[in-house]
Amino acid sequence: MMRALKAAALATAVLVPAAVRAAPAVDAWSSNESGAVGLVAAATATGSAATLDVGLSFHLKPGWHIYWRTPGDAGYPPKIDWTGSDNIGRPVLSWPAPRRIVVEGLQNFGYEGDVVLPLAVPVTKPGQPVRLAARLDYLACAKLCVPMQAKLVLALPAGPAEPAAGLHDIVRAKALVPGDGAGSGLHLAAAEAVAVPGGQALRLTVDGADPFAHPDAFIEGADGLAFDPPRVTLERAGRRAVLTLAPAKDSPAGQLVGRKLTVTLVDGGRSLEAAVTPMAGAAAPAETGDGPAALAAMLAAALLGGLILNLMPCVLPVLSIKVLGAIGHGGAERRHVRAAFLASAAGILVSFLGLAGGAVAVKAAGQAVGWGIQFQHPGFLAIMAALLVLFAANLWGLFEIPLPGWLATAGGGRVPHHTLLGHFLSGAFASLLATPCSAPFLGTAIGFALARGPVEIVAIFATLGLGMAGPYLAVAAWPDAACRLPRPGPWMVTLKKVLGLALAATALWLLSVLAAQAGPRLAMAVGLALACATLFLAAGRRLPARSRPAASLTAAAFAAAAAVAPYQATFVQPAPAADEAADGIVWRPFDRAAIPGLVAAGKTVFVDVTADWCITCKVNKATVLERGPVATRLNAGVVAMKADWTRPDDGIARYLASFGRYGVPFNVVYGPAAPTGIPLPELLTTGDVLTALDRAAPRARTLQ
Repeated sequence: MMRALKAAALATAVLVPAAVRAAPAVDAWSSNESGAVGLVAAATATGSAATLDVGLSFHLKPGWHIYWRTPGDAGYPPKIDWTGSDNIGRPVLSWPAPRRIVVEGLQNFGYEGDVVLPLAVPVTKPGQPVRLAARLDYLACAKLCVPMQAKLVLALPAGPAEPAAGLHDIVRAKALVPGDGAGSGLHLAAAEAVAVPGGQALRLTVDGADPFAHPDAFIEGADGLAFDPPRVTLERAGRRAVLTLAPAKDSPAGQLVGRKLTVTLVDGGRSLEAAVTPMAGAAAPAETGDGPAALAAMLAAALLGGLILNLMPCVLPVLSIKVLGAIGHGGAERRHVRAAFLASAAGILVSFLGLAGGAVAVKAAGQAVGWGIQFQHPGFLAIMAALLVLFAANLWGLFEIPLPGWLATAGGGRVPHHTLLGHFLSGAFASLLATPCSAPFLGTAIGFALARGPVEIVAIFATLGLGMAGPYLAVAAWPDAACRLPRPGPWMVTLKKVLGLALAATALWLLSVLAAQAGPRLAMAVGLALACATLFLAAGRRLPARSRPAASLTAAAFAAAAAVAPYQATFVQPAPAADEAADGIVWRPFDRAAIPGLVAAGKTVFVDVTADWCITCKVNKATVLERGPVATRLNAGVVAMKADWTRPDDGIARYLASFGRYGVPFNVVYGPAAPTGIPLPELLTTGDVLTALDRAAPRARTLQ
């Protein structure tokens, strides 16, 4: 609409006769050392309109500025007294988007150059002459501020309303008045209060149809609180801006959670204005520092997190791959041992680099990105289940993979676990199955990377892979450790069958996650196809030699059908669960918007972000949350909320990102003493949870 109005104004400037355009709309201008100010009208006469478009027009000299309705650190906005006017009601003044003007360290919000403040003037008797008499009081500043006064008169006669010379300027000024952002392609996605030294910062997340250039934000309603200029982080190819406004140095500390504020966001010629009530958030790693020192610290955390990842429960299902990879080298040559473990390490590093590339691509596409989110997709689960079944069948001796002679000779055998390719694939496979877990230090490093650009993402993920590959690299550096293990023998046949059962159990677990995501029918279909593939592989060992290829091809067809089934099937995702009880704990569905109200009412809130594919989440529940003193405490007046991230959920993804986290498990405790939340470590202990609940609970009053 604004573009259409601008076009109309331009057309009138060309088409209206010069004599009409030149009709005087201003009886007087007032000039002073800062420039000139006057009243301009959009029409030459009153016509029959009930409201007239008028503008308060300033022509400021270079270096001078006036103030917006909220002036910032100093100054005051223009004030108008309409006493002496005829045939009008109370004019309504609109404010175009301001700009930030810094003078001697003071943050001022106002205007420079030529600016028009639009006025909507109601007419008491439409069709009759109108006289506007304005007594204007404003502050104009350059190096010094000078209070200015002006008396302005604008008389509009009765008669047909023809376009006047001021029409274009008024239309342009009205287009610069912030609206809800829809016309500018802007949307305020979130407003959060985050704890920082000296008080609370306000973090705004804004999405734009076009990339942002230089976004800025102006806050009203904070009752004496002042903010520094925002720190801006651009995401999603520049189409998402995260603005963090920290409290100014001398600003009094104050709570922002639950406070009603007005936010005006400006980015060049587009803007929005919105009333917000900030919810509690948490400082992201991006606020902990930038530069080489911060990156070096996060690389160290990533290296340690990757190393610890080897001990996490997510890696235990592929313990068979590691065990066989080590035992298979008993008595082998040092050269072969070193090559094999280097191949496994290469598989891990390549997998992590692949995950980094996927994260960069997903983030550039504007989608939610996180650690382990591939487990939210039914297709990935089916493919992983099929691979696990094939690995298990291989350990059971149901098939072998023939390789070229040179590769088999280099690897020392014909089974995948005894070839360089097999070692590479086992390392890659272990890395993919490790991603449902968030180890200590790993969450911090991942959050740092995903809040930044492609370079940081690749560097952090590569270092994570290097950390997870550390044990393999250590053996490659000291191959005697593997050479001294017992030599392979008949006893390994039994061990391989047992470890194959472990992989099959992992495949069943993935099918259970698939059932939770896409429904039991699809999971049963995938499971049946994999069972048929296994049966045909087993039968092929007993068939005549000429019939074995057909059995193998049939088994491969069933395995392929299982892998592609989710991409062909249509399914309805299960509806969110209602309140559910576990060991006496009533878990509410996650409702982020309800948390500030619950905290204001004196409640303590415990949020558990979990997923069916997260093994560490299940360990936390079994060992800490749903047993002993923690379960008793959660059932004693604490509001327990469960955020299920088994399936993709942008709301949960944004909630995690507000704390600088991009993976599960994640737990946080809110309360009257901790309205912004207390995040807990990935691996929970009873002491961690109880301490956080005590810290967040209302402070008991001491009786005198």
